[in-house]
Amino acid sequence: MRMKMYLSLALGLLSIILCINAKCDLTGQWQNDLGSNMTVYVDKNGLIVGKYQTAVSTTNETILESPLVGYQQSSGLPTFGFTVMWQFTNVITVFTGQCFRNETGQVLQTTWLLREESSDAKHNWMQTRVGFNVFYQIP
Repeated sequence: MRMKMYLSLALGLLSIILCINAKCDLTGQWQNDLGSNMTVYVDKNGLIVGKYQTAVSTTNETILESPLVGYQQSSGLPTFGFTVMWQFTNVITVFTGQCFRNETGQVLQTTWLLREESSDAKHNWMQTRVGFNVFYQIP
């Protein structure tokens, strides 16, 4: 009986260790902590292409799905960067981050810069925002 318990415990720990050490794959569907969704495909050279549907915006315009493009490194827990060109406003957002694995699956920890168009150089200082998002893979 004890042997079965130890074996079950060992197998459970091994599966957690293997899951955490497994390679991340950015290809797929993701949702962030604010409810925004993206679909990403990564080719063999690390080129990222996809689409992004934001759940939040400061514009009164209708939110449209927007294209994204970028690159990832090829390590087991890759760093990456991509740019979203918003289709409903004159704004660009760049994301950079890293993919990690934990007991629940893959997560993307990101930092972003959102750049709004400025009417003149005098107001340039206030046109860039910085933020952070965590993306969770949608099964």
